[in-house]
Amino acid sequence: MFYTTADGHPFEHNPLTAIVSPRPIAWISTRSADGVDNLAPHSLYNLTAYAPPQLMFSSTMTKPDQTRGKDTLANIEATGVFAISTTEYAAREAVNASSGGFAKDVDEFAAVGIAKAECRTIDCPFVADAPATFECRLDRVIDLPGQQNYVVLGFIEAVHLRDDCIVDGRFEVKTYKPLARLGYLDFAFVGDTFEMPRPG
Repeated sequence: MFYTTADGHPFEHNPLTAIVSPRPIAWISTRSADGVDNLAPHSLYNLTAYAPPQLMFSSTMTKPDQTRGKDTLANIEATGVFAISTTEYAAREAVNASSGGFAKDVDEFAAVGIAKAECRTIDCPFVADAPATFECRLDRVIDLPGQQNYVVLGFIEAVHLRDDCIVDGRFEVKTYKPLARLGYLDFAFVGDTFEMPRPG
């Protein structure tokens, strides 16, 4: 099969997110300028550089009570900071529930029943029980072609690691089973891992 994106695909649902998978899920927490905490999962997310440590995520679409993007983007542009917590299989139901279409004045931590803690270097909450969390400061927001498509670039200012995830001096993913996004309504988690020496 072959199709051009200009002509469109022949399926009921777009296969792009099924093709680009698995994708890590960033559980992004922010605080509005009015002091309302927000939490939402984003699966268009990854590291972008090591030194200084940087990452990115994309935000698409908007909602009726925001004029530019969703609550996450609006809060980051207003305050310049955000936190990204890793997601795990044990928290899958809460991660999914936090993706609901809540109004901008709703605290998803409270609405979904997720424990939160305060970041140390920025004014922002994070998921208290997450395996790891990045405290981030905004670098820039890039407007992408299309309506309401944005890339957020940020610097990692600090890192939280849950103690039980540190094994023999390594942050060990097998201790918490990272949650990943596939296409459609599908999710996955990392269960088995293997090592391969790199050439040279």
